[in-house]
Amino acid sequence: MPGPLDGIRILDLSAVISGPFATMILADQGADVIKVETRGSGDITRGGANQVGGLASTFLNNNRNKRSVTIDLKTPAGVEVLKRLAATCDAMVQNFRPGVVERLGIGEDAIRAVAPDIVYVSISGFGETGPYAEKPVYDPIIQALSGLATVQAGSDEERPRLVRTIVPDKVTALTASQAITSALLARARTGEGQHVRVSMLDSIVAFLWASDMGSQTFVGKDVSLQRAASFIDLIYETKDGYMSVAVVTNAQWTALTHAFAKPEWLEDERFATNALRDLNIDARLELIQSELIQRTTDEWLEILDTAGVPCVPVLTRSQMVTHPQIEATGILVETDHPDAGRLRQARNAARFSGTPAAHRHGGPHLGAHTDEVLAEADYSAAEIDELRKVGVVGE
Repeated sequence: MPGPLDGIRILDLSAVISGPFATMILADQGADVIKVETRGSGDITRGGANQVGGLASTFLNNNRNKRSVTIDLKTPAGVEVLKRLAATCDAMVQNFRPGVVERLGIGEDAIRAVAPDIVYVSISGFGETGPYAEKPVYDPIIQALSGLATVQAGSDEERPRLVRTIVPDKVTALTASQAITSALLARARTGEGQHVRVSMLDSIVAFLWASDMGSQTFVGKDVSLQRAASFIDLIYETKDGYMSVAVVTNAQWTALTHAFAKPEWLEDERFATNALRDLNIDARLELIQSELIQRTTDEWLEILDTAGVPCVPVLTRSQMVTHPQIEATGILVETDHPDAGRLRQARNAARFSGTPAAHRHGGPHLGAHTDEVLAEADYSAAEIDELRKVGVVGE
């Protein structure tokens, strides 16, 4: 049975991670995603390290289930090809810097002239207005400006630290994919398309506000420097490795003290309530660490699991892929790519009981589907050959 977005066609002009990951989610869910790339080079992630069969792992992990077309958008003929394709699509996604699509002649007005009800999606770094709107941007830039690097440090007074994965890019992708499906639903109800704008900065600020901006929530209140969340994170050293233990409720705290045979901790006024345990977090975590170092990870897992205390081992990447819980969820799947060989990837995270997401094919070579996509837009073989001859489309 096809995925929930079967029958939806998306024209994807985005590159790197934020746009391509968003559209891959939709492609996994059944959408026909046509990836438009620059002749000769294509998406910059094609040139990444760790390649097999001329395909880089980062490109493959963000572009499966898509078809690739190469068009020279700096030529009038290339712009006309793009418009002709847009007229066959339900949505168009681009993550150029603000102003670039207008200079190319493929801004919202130009596309809506040929596709009046299209959902036009713009993904940017800082948004379309403000002093930083046209600045170049990458993930660390957003981590710094959004406050995420300070949150990661644990305190406003500590040296800011980056999260060692591209959180802004990927949160933006998740935000965009959800927004696109919402706009498509609205179009199905009203018959009208709209412009969906998603910025990396907005996505991360909204992401942080759910849990990390309590000190900024009450307007008009005096706000002191954000105190440290803790100078010890929730990764603890054991006798033979590392584990994470997290207690939130009073019942879990009580269970932990019993597991450690430390009933006196229940009498310590510093830890009498959840709020006090949070206020005295460093002292609390130091005590927990002093206990956990005395046994192996497996020993503590058995003891704490029996007590009902949330805990897990800390896994390396290679350990994670073979862990029984990961295997049980089925999140990792193996497929055969005709050129890159056997691939292990994470499937679409959402599971649909009636219209399951599916792996239809792996990430494509640059321009691999140019002829078939143009033919679907009613270009004849002779017209395609002529476009190729004059350099408007690639091989």
